[in-house]
Amino acid sequence: MLQLSGRHLPDPDAHHGPFPQPPLGAGHLSVEYAPRPFVVREARAEVRRQLDDWGIAERGDVADVAELLVGELVTNALVHAEGGFRLTLFAAHGVLRCEVADGERRVPRVLEADTGENGRGMFLVDALAQRWGCHRDGSGKTVWFELGTCGADGCGRRQP
Repeated sequence: MLQLSGRHLPDPDAHHGPFPQPPLGAGHLSVEYAPRPFVVREARAEVRRQLDDWGIAERGDVADVAELLVGELVTNALVHAEGGFRLTLFAAHGVLRCEVADGERRVPRVLEADTGENGRGMFLVDALAQRWGCHRDGSGKTVWFELGTCGADGCGRRQP
């Protein structure tokens, strides 16, 4: 059974947490999507392709978890924002950061995982990500999560 991690931390910097800009040569991808059928599948496939290109996909289960969690955030953006969204990936310093920005200002909540059909997406993000958070951007918001990419315990963990 998945347990809540309690790793929802305030986002000290709206783009890169406590890190400055990613170093030159670090992985970066940003793609805008229109709200249309099959866009969740397309976003998940883009994550897998990009992690393959960066050589991260073969490191443990990071690609599987990233695909799953991006799918949850994209689904939330489609259902609640009712518009397009931007998917952004950063890979630097042993951390993969995935962000989904949309036009809805309401921040997501972690709900108890029960037998209902809805409400488990942020529960999964909270249970599987090392860190996650949300910040408001102008008329919308960005929801993000981070995963370690080196395959070792503590990989990518930031010191408080």
